[in-house]
Amino acid sequence: MSDLPVYSFERIFDAPRALVWRTWTEAELLAKWYGPGVETTIHKLDVKPGGAWHNEMAWGGKSSFERMDFKEVEPERKLVWHHSMADQDFNIISNPMMENWPRVLLTTVTFEDAGSQTKVTLQWVPHEASEAELETFRAAMAGLNKGWGSGMDLLETILAELQTA
Repeated sequence: MSDLPVYSFERIFDAPRALVWRTWTEAELLAKWYGPGVETTIHKLDVKPGGAWHNEMAWGGKSSFERMDFKEVEPERKLVWHHSMADQDFNIISNPMMENWPRVLLTTVTFEDAGSQTKVTLQWVPHEASEAELETFRAAMAGLNKGWGSGMDLLETILAELQTA
């Protein structure tokens, strides 16, 4: 098997690490920025090793479901989960919108102090993926910044609002 492709996205937020962590680990805050341009519903969020995050994104009468299974949680420092598409019962399925998309992505999000700011780094790595899935992921990597960037723009606004409230 070839080297695994790694997608990485970094953003520095003008907010303390504890507050940024909350926006990733509290359902009410997470639903406000995750899935920009859609209505996000968090059906379950149990942030602990072995816990799960069940997510629904709805738009135009359609819904997309995701299942994230937490592998590692270091409060205010690191989240690691397996990220998958799911059916409405949150069983893992192949991505119905993109053939040969990896069934599981290993996701690592780190939170680091950057002076009075917080640096967030997200990485996606295909997990136990076929060569076809790896190639599809490689081809899609350049476009991933758009979605994550839009979500992070929303997150930046939410963090500013939380700090002035």
